Amino acid sequence: MFKKVLIANRGEIALRVIRACKELGVETVAVYSEADRESLHVRFADDDVCIGRAPSRDSYLNIPRLIAAAEITGADAIHPGYGFLAENPEFAEKVSASNITFIGPTPDQIRQMGDKAAARKLAKAQGVSTVPGSPGPVESLEEGQKVAEDIGFPVIIKAAAGGGGKGMRVANDADQFAQSFTLAKQEALAAFNSDEVYIEKYLARPRHIEIQIMGDTYGKVMHLCERDCSVQRRHQKLVEEAPSPAVDQTLREDIGDAAVKLAESIGYVGAGTIEFLLDADGAFYFMEMNTRIQVEHPVTEMCTNFDLVKEQIVVAAGAPLSFVMNGNRLRGHAIECRVNAEDPSRNFQPAPGLITAYHPPGGPGVRVDTHIYAGYTVPPYYDSLLAKVIVHGNTRTEALARMRQALDSFIIEGVTTTIPFLGRVMRHPDFVAGKVDTKFLEREPQLLKDQT
Repeated sequence: MFKKVLIANRGEIALRVIRACKELGVETVAVYSEADRESLHVRFADDDVCIGRAPSRDSYLNIPRLIAAAEITGADAIHPGYGFLAENPEFAEKVSASNITFIGPTPDQIRQMGDKAAARKLAKAQGVSTVPGSPGPVESLEEGQKVAEDIGFPVIIKAAAGGGGKGMRVANDADQFAQSFTLAKQEALAAFNSDEVYIEKYLARPRHIEIQIMGDTYGKVMHLCERDCSVQRRHQKLVEEAPSPAVDQTLREDIGDAAVKLAESIGYVGAGTIEFLLDADGAFYFMEMNTRIQVEHPVTEMCTNFDLVKEQIVVAAGAPLSFVMNGNRLRGHAIECRVNAEDPSRNFQPAPGLITAYHPPGGPGVRVDTHIYAGYTVPPYYDSLLAKVIVHGNTRTEALARMRQALDSFIIEGVTTTIPFLGRVMRHPDFVAGKVDTKFLEREPQLLKDQT
C-alpha cells in the first residue's frame, strides 16, 4: 500500500479522497491555491502545499508544481479526483516518469477513450452500438454536409476533444448546418485547442444512462450497474439516480455487458464510466467514456455498499478487485442532487461570496459530501459546486421522500444556491413518475424561476 497520497484537486472530492486514505491508513497531502488557503481539505490532510495563485492555470493545472509538491512531501502516489488534470494523459505520463503512481488508468487508456471520435471507432470495433454518424472527425464543411444528409437531420456537431457541453451545436436542417458547423469548430478550438469535430444523429428525447466500471491490473473488469443522469442543463448533470427507473434487469445486463466488453478491450485499470444514450424505443448507443471517478459516484456507492474511491487506491497499489459484481448487488434506490452557488432564474449565473450560515440535512439514509462551512468564502475561480446531497431508500418512493426532506432542511445563507430549484424538480410529476429525458428542463422552464 502507498505511504502518502497527494490529491491533485480541491473541494469536496479532495475531502472524499482524504477520508478514503484515512480508512486505509495512508497519509495525505493537500495542494491548494491562494484562494483555497482556508478550505477544509487543507485542514484535514496530513500535509499541505500552496501551489500558486488563484487561477487554475497557475495552480491546479500546473503540472510541474504538482509534481514538485509530491516530491517535496514524499508522496508516492497522486489521486487526480475529477476535472482539472484527471483525464490529461500528459499529466499521467509525467507522474509515472517521476516514479510516482498515478491513481487511475494508463496514459494510453486515457488517450484512447479521451478522444470521442477515436472512442467511437473502438466501440464499433467491439460491436457496441454507437449513434449513427461520421466514423471520425470531418475535415471540411462539404464532407460534414454529406454525412449529415446520409444519416438524416437533425444532427449534432460535437468537438472531438470535448466535454462539459462545449463545442456542441445542433442543426435541424440543411439550411442551419453551415452556421452550426462553423460555430462548433470555433468553440472547440477556443475550449480545447483543437477544432476537430464529428457528427452524430440527434436523438430527440434520449435518457442519459451511464455504467460504472472498475478494472484491475490483472485483466479483470466489472461493472457496478447504471446511473440515470437525464436531468441536465446545457449537457451538464444536475440530478443523478441509481438504478434508472427506465432500465430493467435484461437491459441492465445488456448495457453492462457492452460497457465491460469495451473496457476489457483496452485492459482498463481503475474507475471509469461508460456513458450511453437510451432512446425511447429501448435502443442504447455508446456516447463516451470518462476515465476517472465521477461527481455522481456516491449513488452507486449507496446502492452497492461499496467504496469506489478506496477501491481505486487499492487497485492502483497493485491489488486485485476486492470482489466482482456485474449488476447483481443492487440494494434499494439512491438519488443525488448537486447543490451549486448559482441562480437558476438567471441562466444558472454563478453566485460566489461569503457563506454566513450553514446547516446540513441529516437523518436515515442521508449523506452530504461538501467542503463548505459557515464563514467559508466561495471563490469565483472554480466550479460552483458547494455540496452533493445523496439519499438512499429501500424504494425509489422512499428515496424521493428523503431527498425532498433533505433539501427542505438544508440551510445555506449568504449566497444564492440551487436548493429551491432542486426541490421543485423532486416534486415535478414527470420526475416523480421517472419519466424524464435530457430535454426535461427545456420543456419545463418554470422550474428555473424563483417561486418565493
